[in-house]
Amino acid sequence: MADRHAAGVLDTCAYLELGTLDPAALPEFPEITAVTMAELHQGVVMTADPAAKAIRNEQLGAAIVEFTPLPFDGEAAARYGTLVALTIAAGRSPRPRRVDLMIAAIASVRGLPLYTRNAKDFRGLESLLEVVEV
Repeated sequence: MADRHAAGVLDTCAYLELGTLDPAALPEFPEITAVTMAELHQGVVMTADPAAKAIRNEQLGAAIVEFTPLPFDGEAAARYGTLVALTIAAGRSPRPRRVDLMIAAIASVRGLPLYTRNAKDFRGLESLLEVVEV
């Protein structure tokens, strides 16, 4: 694939669905963020169903082994504020998108495209973020 990115950030949904996605549609070197890692930990503790907990534990364990998460640092925090402003300017509420916007901020400050199953969640951010729907 000629326009395949060398690196890119997977949002949490894209990470969770890696097994169903076409590898050619993904970056050669996928990254995840510390925010996604936090969501994976949350997913484990928030389910009471033993089968679901086991699956979530496997997904979390694989992420721990396979990735060194990109941090939500001071630069990402500043960009997060800008992405919130762009979201509001686009007539959308940032409140239900807080975690997505944190992941987007990490990708944006590193100049990496964001791979997601839900591109609509990132409408209005095109000036600072390349979104790739998978």
